[in-house]
Amino acid sequence: QVQLVESGGGLVQAGGSLRLSCAMSGRTFSSYAVGWFRQAPGKEREFVAAIGWSSRTYYADSVKGRFTISRDNAKNMVYLQMNSLKPEDTAVYYCALDPTIAPKREVYEYDYWGQGTQVTVSS
Repeated sequence: QVQLVESGGGLVQAGGSLRLSCAMSGRTFSSYAVGWFRQAPGKEREFVAAIGWSSRTYYADSVKGRFTISRDNAKNMVYLQMNSLKPEDTAVYYCALDPTIAPKREVYEYDYWGQGTQVTVSS
């Protein structure tokens, strides 16, 4: 079974930066897309960013210009660089994998999920 493990979350002041990592292991796929989602208390899980096998990317409007998704296929790693963090970015961040080529933007389109990592941005 595919396993995804997020890391890099923590407490940061507004305006600061964090880099989240998603390590993938287990079953090997010939190609796959990865998405980042977040869920704040009392809210539904929402799309943040996604990257396809060819490195095509999608971003939510709320994070464009601040967040950057990237991947290192040789290491089976995906990253989310988060800059200029705001208190409204506070949430549990999840990475998810879909064994296809194109990036996806909906929760139901992903087959495998990590356990999440907490990001807290203080005022």
